[in-house]
Amino acid sequence: MTRTVQCARLNAELPGLDRPPVPGELGQKIYASVSRDAWMQWLSHQTMLINEYRLALADPKARDFLMKEMEKYFFGGDLTETGYVPPTEDG
Repeated sequence: MTRTVQCARLNAELPGLDRPPVPGELGQKIYASVSRDAWMQWLSHQTMLINEYRLALADPKARDFLMKEMEKYFFGGDLTETGYVPPTEDG
């Protein structure tokens, strides 16, 4: 049987993650209250942040930035803008 969580991001009872996605307290918090769907949405958002800000994941400052953004994404706070504008139907 699939483990479900009350997703903090999507505000619904949904299937949870199989294990904490990151080490430490934040990983445990995400495991306990973030759904698989919300995690997949975060991965897309994270990719946009990495590309937009040209982050080098070997840089500890970049990893720290992403961890802070992850916490804001799931648990509230002002997210850093990516500048991404989705294409319109016109072009």
